[in-house]
Amino acid sequence: MANCNVDCDMLLMQIFQSCFAMDDVILYLDTHPCDQDALNYYHYVANMREQAEHAYEEYCGPLMSNHVMDENYWSWVNDPWPWEGVCG
Repeated sequence: MANCNVDCDMLLMQIFQSCFAMDDVILYLDTHPCDQDALNYYHYVANMREQAEHAYEEYCGPLMSNHVMDENYWSWVNDPWPWEGVCG
């Protein structure tokens, strides 16, 4: 499933960075729930994370076992794990 023309490491880094940004802004929003700029930023990074996760799973394989879509075969074990690298 892995596509070596796609930089899976870069996509995974985008996921990590957007998750970190989401965690950070969530902590801020916990104490500043009316800050519209922070709320807009939260939606921005949440969308960024969603797009990066979708691209990663499309080209590199599922990130989590509950994202396996093949109903006839447990394909979770076919692709390299995200930390193993994809194209050697």
